Amino acid sequence: MISAFAFLMIGCGSGQGTGAADPVATPLSSNSADQRALEHRLSEIDDAVSRWQAAVDLVAVGAAAEAARNLVVGPDGPGYGDADGDGTVTGANAVGLLPGLAGQHGPATEAAGAAGACVVRDVLGWSWGDPSARWAILADAIAAWSPASNTFPSLPSHPQRIVGWATLALGADDLPTALEFGGHARLHIDIASRAVTDCG
Repeated sequence: MISAFAFLMIGCGSGQGTGAADPVATPLSSNSADQRALEHRLSEIDDAVSRWQAAVDLVAVGAAAEAARNLVVGPDGPGYGDADGDGTVTGANAVGLLPGLAGQHGPATEAAGAAGACVVRDVLGWSWGDPSARWAILADAIAAWSPASNTFPSLPSHPQRIVGWATLALGADDLPTALEFGGHARLHIDIASRAVTDCG
């Protein structure tokens, strides 16, 4: 699965702008409905991570990790779809939490103005002026990850780190390792959720 995710990133060069609006530099006018949508999506990701941590086999891990990843990336982002090959897109949605490859706005972008600086810092992870570059950075971190070298702390967006751990879990060969990756994802969904409810 790691190589499949990296394959999806071919052509998403880090030096090319997309012309899409930067959601941090030019946030949309947000309202309480936007913030509720963000909170709802983060709750869905939280539920997926909880199922991942409670999984009793790799099949259950795959379904839950797939859901968590899909809820973050959405159909306009990389790696969306039936990652575990069971014929079902778990975590299916119309728009991802984070901007799509061409800058399509998701709940995090829509709520950035109303939800505050912590959403910009911890959920978006600062600027998405070049969305394809932001996703390419994640693909590079996944490709370079090893048990001896955790590359994910360099990613500024905590939901992107969840995508990283989910991708590793989908490729894991044993349940303890996959559950360990779920523990890492738990830390990051907790931080992302606190960014909305307890910005400090």
